[in-house]
Amino acid sequence: MRTSVTCENWTVVVVPFPFTESAQTKSRPAVVLSNRAFNRDGQTILAMVTSSRHHGRVGDVAVPAGTANLPKDSIIRMKLFTLDNRLIGRKLGVLPESIGQRLESQLQTILKHTR
Repeated sequence: MRTSVTCENWTVVVVPFPFTESAQTKSRPAVVLSNRAFNRDGQTILAMVTSSRHHGRVGDVAVPAGTANLPKDSIIRMKLFTLDNRLIGRKLGVLPESIGQRLESQLQTILKHTR
């Protein structure tokens, strides 16, 4: 059985992403949004990280290459998902506080109830 990985929020990790057209997966980076207390229960809330620059979306947060050991300029995209901690492959690094604060702000903006 695989060991469960528990991370702090703003940690960039490698996780399996499914392909929409097949049952295969590909290892891709994601950023942990939930805090360690939440993650201790065996699940972690993450957002996808992509190097794709097309179709900018509300909530995107830019991350320069080298930050948290990401090899390319990347975007944290608010495609959120919950994953079993046993599926977290490895930690790449931790985002700086300034990017974490932007992520928090974007999350509040997209989840805020408006009428």
